[in-house]
Amino acid sequence: MSNTVLREYPISTSKYGIGNKEGSGKTPLGKHRIVKKVGMGEPIGTVFRNLRKTGEIATIYYDSTDIESDPVITRVLVLEGLEKGVNKGRGIDSLSRGIYIHGTHEEGLIGKPASHGCIRMRNKDIMELFELVDIGTLVVIEN
Repeated sequence: MSNTVLREYPISTSKYGIGNKEGSGKTPLGKHRIVKKVGMGEPIGTVFRNLRKTGEIATIYYDSTDIESDPVITRVLVLEGLEKGVNKGRGIDSLSRGIYIHGTHEEGLIGKPASHGCIRMRNKDIMELFELVDIGTLVVIEN
């Protein structure tokens, strides 16, 4: 396994801070792995709910627009926590919490805490990353 950095992307994490508790809306730290990829071939802005297309296309904002909703759009990389007591287990499990790496409708907020727990990326960036990684790829979320 190689530890070579292929790309770096700006992201946003949770506006509620770092944490692992279910229902907290916080971004969990630690080692994760990609267990599912959703959205192959879909247009930018495709909205997913429960990892299924809704038929909606989100409006994407490139300014400082901040809307309370946090739709999962464009591409989705589903994360499973690998560390018991950190991001895996009852009440803190990243997979059951629905922690993803996904596109955002608020691209102007990338680089600032803005999500409801997930890792948000610009849509073109998540499309590129989606093609670069495989199921099983290790993801480490650090503070």
